[in-house]
Amino acid sequence: MAQFLLRLVPSSAMTMETYPGLDLLATAVLVLDEELSVRYLNAAAENMLELSSGATIGLPLEKVFNEDAKLVAAIGYARTHNCSYTEHDLVLRVSGKSRLPLACTVTPVETSGAILLELRHIEQQLRIAREERLLDQNQANRELIRNLAHEIKNPLGGIRGAAQLLDRELERPDLHEYTQVIMKEADRLQALMDRLLTPHRLPKPAPLNIHEVLERVRSVILAEYPDGIAVQRDYDSSLPLVKGDREQLIQATLNIVRNAAQAMDGKGQILLRTRIARQVTLARKRYRHAIELSVVDNGPGIPEAIRERIFYPLVSGRDSGSGLGLTIAQTFISQHHGTIAYESIPGNTCFTILLPVGEGIENGSARAAA
Repeated sequence: MAQFLLRLVPSSAMTMETYPGLDLLATAVLVLDEELSVRYLNAAAENMLELSSGATIGLPLEKVFNEDAKLVAAIGYARTHNCSYTEHDLVLRVSGKSRLPLACTVTPVETSGAILLELRHIEQQLRIAREERLLDQNQANRELIRNLAHEIKNPLGGIRGAAQLLDRELERPDLHEYTQVIMKEADRLQALMDRLLTPHRLPKPAPLNIHEVLERVRSVILAEYPDGIAVQRDYDSSLPLVKGDREQLIQATLNIVRNAAQAMDGKGQILLRTRIARQVTLARKRYRHAIELSVVDNGPGIPEAIRERIFYPLVSGRDSGSGLGLTIAQTFISQHHGTIAYESIPGNTCFTILLPVGEGIENGSARAAA
């Protein structure tokens, strides 16, 4: 591609401000002069960077991009070695706008001293790589949980049985309190182990209406927080049916919504939203359609310290949390070949579930529940 671009740039590139050949490309291209000032950007670059040629041509590179150290280093390497150089992991912030994850190929033009920059979005590649890492991590988590739960359950049963026998032999009534504590704590840990093992049941899929799942979750949350939590709905009534395990999808969604309610200390707003997503890649497979289910809350947001580990087992932002809710939710969604992602800032946290729509049920209709 770099050699092709060079053929489109005339030898008088240093004095020309328009390159008709580059204007026809869908690839974003910038031309810099020897002083690293912008001499030209094509229409694709204007769209990608949300800049106009009139306001940008003549500006030095540091005035266009706030974070350009890696880009300048790439340009220096290409110039020093007189070759094309590609920086695959570049994040540029256009002045006053959001950061852009990009790949950039830098090509020096020998005849004029100009520099060609070819910019390509890598957001899709980053998302796919992130999903693959989550899938691998989820598999490792499941094995860890399974082994841990099995190792704990056996001695736990023995501890409870011994405490029960001891309780029957005690003659002093005041000592029964201690054996009762042992048995109750053993029962609590037994319940925790059962929850750890629950996700390993394989789903029993059947065509279902995702809005029925959400309505069940909504009713549970409103019953648990009758006064402080308002649950709003924004449903797409034209959604197709999805093939899934009803109880597992209810549990996965309930864990996310309950986490949101607990993060807000039982006071705030939660929005349940559904949309259709098209041409998505999930679990390394391409699907024409997927159901996008979003849970949005206006709580304090996810603590920065745990954002990278939010789906790991036993990681919680609350002192009283078990750290299993999101782990179980991710496991259930992964078993449905879907994904969970999130974005979080104070006042707005959004968890998004994507579930693929299988062939053969795409024409089914999912009416929004009232």
